[in-house]
Amino acid sequence: MTEGRAARIAANIAKVQERIAKAAESAGRRADEVLLVAVTKGREAQDVVCAFRAGLRCFGENRPEEGFAKRQALAALLSPEEQEQLSWHMIGHVQSRKAKLVVGQYELVHSLDSLRLAEKLHRLAEQSGQRLAALLEVNTSGEQTKFGYPPPEPDGRPHKLFLEEVDRILRLERLEVLGLMTVAPVVPEPELARPYFRALRLMIEWLREHYPEVAWKHLSMGMTDDFEAAIVEGATIVRIGRAIFADES
Repeated sequence: MTEGRAARIAANIAKVQERIAKAAESAGRRADEVLLVAVTKGREAQDVVCAFRAGLRCFGENRPEEGFAKRQALAALLSPEEQEQLSWHMIGHVQSRKAKLVVGQYELVHSLDSLRLAEKLHRLAEQSGQRLAALLEVNTSGEQTKFGYPPPEPDGRPHKLFLEEVDRILRLERLEVLGLMTVAPVVPEPELARPYFRALRLMIEWLREHYPEVAWKHLSMGMTDDFEAAIVEGATIVRIGRAIFADES
């Protein structure tokens, strides 16, 4: 890893943080209300080290097996004390057969998209004496290529399938549901993604009213091409990879 690469990643992080602050200010929010998760899919462990040295502590992986290998590699690059400072999020789709690679390894799972997966994660957490925090993934665009529960109604009321499953998910003692996640469709302008983020915000507002016993604290939405629009619509977590790790941003 060259010094130039490390400097580039540090500069990218500073730019992203500045953009987050400006977007938050424009919405009358504070920058510290938005958690930046650096997406390390396809990146080398050395890139994680560079981002860590530049001040980031929260990293997101899309594939459980890649995340496992990367954390193994980091053991040779960071001290145990430094590794303890890392917070790992699972942001990609989790196949049931790979759930064992998630429990006990990630602070937050963003992509809980079915009762079946919830029950599997719950059983594994129970067997290992763990608890697992999770977000329920919603496919606000309704695209067939995306995972997640079907889109909510225009007033924020969740889809029937979501309502059928959420009561049972919330009763799983080893899981703690903390909010919702979505992935907006690819659009030519960031502002065009706002309706999909607004749909998730309206849905979480509906859930806060009808399930007040649940925290519903997080909206994970927004990536490199649209995170500013997501922040304006209430994102508390943004998942950014290319703007941090690409050679050009």
